[in-house]
This record gives sequence, structure tokens and C-alpha cells, in this order.
Amino acid sequence: MPGALLPGAVRALTDSVLRFVEANPPAAAGLAVLALVVFGGGVYRLVRSRRAAGLKLKRVLSGRDRVAVLMHPNPDPDAMATAMGVELLAADLGVETDLRYPGEICHQENRAFRTVLDVQVDPIETAADLPEDVVLVDHNTARGFDGASDIDPIAVIDHHPGDGTGRRFTDVRPEYGAAATILVEYLQAAGFEPATEDAERPLPTEVATGLLYGVLSDTDHLTRGCSEAEFDASAFLYPAIDEDTLDRVAHPEVDAEVLDVKARAIESREVQGPFAVSDVGELSNVDAIPQAADELLNLEGVTAVVVMGQKNGTLHLSGRSRDDRVHMGRALQEAVADIPMAGAGGHSRMGGGQLSIEHMNGLGPSDGVSSAEFSDRLFAVLGGEQ
Repeated sequence: MPGALLPGAVRALTDSVLRFVEANPPAAAGLAVLALVVFGGGVYRLVRSRRAAGLKLKRVLSGRDRVAVLMHPNPDPDAMATAMGVELLAADLGVETDLRYPGEICHQENRAFRTVLDVQVDPIETAADLPEDVVLVDHNTARGFDGASDIDPIAVIDHHPGDGTGRRFTDVRPEYGAAATILVEYLQAAGFEPATEDAERPLPTEVATGLLYGVLSDTDHLTRGCSEAEFDASAFLYPAIDEDTLDRVAHPEVDAEVLDVKARAIESREVQGPFAVSDVGELSNVDAIPQAADELLNLEGVTAVVVMGQKNGTLHLSGRSRDDRVHMGRALQEAVADIPMAGAGGHSRMGGGQLSIEHMNGLGPSDGVSSAEFSDRLFAVLGGEQ
């Protein structure tokens, strides 16, 4: 009997509820309606609060002449899509925007997104390149350029864990799989809808396509790190997209170095139990490192991986996990915790980090850590031993 599997107290409570329902059908029906009202009211309040965030952002943007929408270094489709969404909201208010990013756009997927959707983004070298009003998207603390630590954004929109805030507006949702999802909710709150004959405020096709790909790319096509909101956003966007454009962004030509780095990651891998660590050495395209990590995670029996590679005196890390025991972001943070000028973090399923090779070798207060010792440290944190 199924009831025999329940603990005694739970089984007794269940039996009492069933007897009450059998003896008092009208009262039971009333309780069911009450529960539905309470639950439904909670859902309504949640949806309303999410939509209210979008309206609040519009009030923050309203009346400003120009804002910079700042993406994280080497922006990916989710960051660029989120910036496109903010740009549309600002344009609706007559506010001019500059979409800016530090670093480079090298990953073939990122280049295709920028080119095919004709996203007007410009690089940034120093904080002096930015206007007074800055909106951070897909990250919550400015980084990657001179003066980044002095940036005091008016707004922050992100789905990564962190303590960064905007002085007028902060919306950070680590439970979401993509920052683009948040912008979809904002656009819905502003009255945008897929283009139809009766649409009063049609959502531009390129923005809808970009936002959908932003959601898909950051959730591995709705298979990793999703919340219900990602599915809702995708359903809302789909009628407004251009499928041919989406296909062109999703299937760009692959740089030869990316294939080479993937091969080096597999060939040079070190495996201990279900974990793999691989050092691919020097490379020119750091975007190849996370792609190599994705590839390495496909190996049978491997549940968590870290790939590292060097460029211009910096060691870049990228980790992936499909192991419920390994929170990749926290694991990488622990691995670099005592190394000066190092930073790492991320979600449970993916993370990244950067280390100065000079500081890793003992410059400053650190005693230094060799490449072999650092690999051992990575295995230790993946196994929960540090």
C-alpha cells in the first residue's frame, strides 16, 4: 500500500484530511477555492511586481538626455540582447543610448549576433569614455577597463549573483537563466507585443530575435539553469522573430583556433574520478576556453570540468558542471581565494575567472602556486576538499 511508505505522523495527517473531505464535501470545496485564491493571488502579486520593475526603470530613464548601456567584458548574446532591450525602452522615452563594452567580441557566436542583427556597440577603454548615467546589464559590478571601480551606475539589471547595485534601480535575479528574460518582462510591462495588425506597440523583429537568442544561448537552448520565466519569455517572443535570422546567428562559421583549443583541451585533460581539468596553454582567442569546457563536459563519466588558458600574462578559467555536488561558481572562487589580483565566480552550472600569472607565481603577499599545484587545487575544490 502506498500509505505504508509514509512516516507515521504524515500518514495520520493524510488520513485525517481524507476523512474530513469525505465527511464534509462542501467545506472541503470551500477550502479548495480559498487555497486557489491565495495561491492565485500570490502568483498575481509576483507577476505584478516583476512588471512594476520595468515601469520603475522607465521612470529612472525618463527625462535623461543620454545613457550608456554597459555590458560585461567580451559580451555574449545575452548581454547584447539585454542592452538592445534597454535601448528600445529608452528610445520609447526619447532618450539616446550608447551601447558600450570592454574587451573584445571574438567568439564566433558573439560576432554573428552583432553582425547579423546589426547591433551598434562600441568598445570602451576608460571610464572617461562614458556619460554620467550608466546602466549595467548582465553584470552588477563594472569591470574590465581603467576606472571601472569608480562607476556608480544609475541602474543594474542582472541574473548573476553579486552585491553590485544601482543608485536609482537594481534588479538582480540569480534564479533566472538569462538577463534577456528580465527585459522581456519590462517590454511587456511597457505594452510591447508581437507585431500584428492590431498591435499598438509592435516589438521590432530584430529585438525579438535577439532577445530570444539571448535566452536560448544562456540556457543552452532551455536545457540548463532555466526558470519558468525563460519559457514564458520564449513563448512571448517567438511570434515576433525572424527564423532565418535566428538560424544565421545560431550557426556561424567556427574559427580554426576554437577547434584547435577544443582538441588540446581533450588531449591534455587530467581526469580524477568524475572531474576533469585541462590546461590548453597560450592562445589568442580566450572565447575558445568556455567552448572547450562545454566540449569536455560531453565526455562520458565526466560531470564537472575546468579548462584554463593563458593570454597576455593572464590565466583565464572556465568551468562547467552537471554534478549536483559541485557549485562551479563557488568552487572557482575557493580555488583563487588567496591569490592576489584574482577573481572568479558564477552559477552552480558554470563559472569563470581570471588570474594574473605574475601574482599567481608569488608576486606580492602570495607564496605562489605552480600550474601543477593549481590543478591539484582545482581538483580539491571540485571534490569539496578545500
